[in-house]
Amino acid sequence: MKRLKNIFTLKNILKGITVIVALALLLSYFSPFVRPDSWEIIPFFGLAYPVIIVCHLLITITWIFINKKWAIGLGILILLGGNLHFRTLTLGGGDIPNGATEVKIMSYNVHLFDLYNPNKKQALKNKDRIMQYVVNENPDIVCFQEFYHQDRPSDFVTKDTLIQLLETRDYHERYSLHRVGRRNYGIRIFSKFEIIEKGDIIFQDDSPTLNYCIYADIVIPEDTIRVYNIHLQSIRLQENDFAFFGDQTNNKSSSGFFKVLGKVKNAFPVRANQTDKLVKHINNSPHPVVVCGDFNDTPMSYTYTQFNSILTDSFRNTSFGIGQTYAGKLPAGRIDYIFHSPELGSNNFVIQHKNISDHYAISCSIFKKRE
Repeated sequence: MKRLKNIFTLKNILKGITVIVALALLLSYFSPFVRPDSWEIIPFFGLAYPVIIVCHLLITITWIFINKKWAIGLGILILLGGNLHFRTLTLGGGDIPNGATEVKIMSYNVHLFDLYNPNKKQALKNKDRIMQYVVNENPDIVCFQEFYHQDRPSDFVTKDTLIQLLETRDYHERYSLHRVGRRNYGIRIFSKFEIIEKGDIIFQDDSPTLNYCIYADIVIPEDTIRVYNIHLQSIRLQENDFAFFGDQTNNKSSSGFFKVLGKVKNAFPVRANQTDKLVKHINNSPHPVVVCGDFNDTPMSYTYTQFNSILTDSFRNTSFGIGQTYAGKLPAGRIDYIFHSPELGSNNFVIQHKNISDHYAISCSIFKKRE
């Protein structure tokens, strides 16, 4: 009995917790480099990285007052993460334009402009708020995900209103869902500059959903760029799935929890396949590229790593701190991005502050670097 008590001392319990958290942190370091379909559990450690690193830091501080050797070992494990930590916490300052003409690019998942809000008046109000924000920001190029427009006559006009208010010259769109004839659901690019080429990238698993990719070759001052607007595989959570993240405690159950985990797990490999196809297409682009959209994956993911290995993350390049682009109930952090080719520069990355959609709009200035 005495031996059993010694095993369950507070110090030994702390040691056990420390080993578990340290192992979880180590696995999170592997998550960006391992395909989700080869080791199904590993993406969850990347997803949980912000929580894991905070727990690890707190435990490290605790061991400083108990046993400095343990604290040093835990500190070394943090250092092993290297630049991976700066995917979440950024220290960028931005490129200097050097007289080049800057083009403002925005990406915004507008959640169908709140179309399915049961309060019709509130839905129309939120639609107008979203469009007013975009108009006030006045981007030169804007990429929308989960875009919705209804052909006239309608009191839910979006496309024509934005064309008029933004004075956009050209646009490219793809609607993967058409319901009741006049209703259109998809993604869209608006541009104040001339679009000389348009295209779509069809995913192998393409189905009637809002997950899609389009691109447009746009003639901007000093160059032509290819802008990709992408919306990678969603988790497809339903309203009752959000019980774990809200106040609906009566609806919580173990079966519901594993249902959510299953949806998250199934989405990882689909995004990986979509990403591989997109990266191959980007590598064959005849022009410098800007890749905007809702990636539905965090910076500690396989998806992010594939884009980051060939492109520049404009948030990390220009911002300081931790960015959050998802405004919904699921704690997801930064899942919307604007990447660009290395020969392009970026400056003034902005994340929207007001929560109107379930995503925050993001924008930055892009320009051609001087040789």
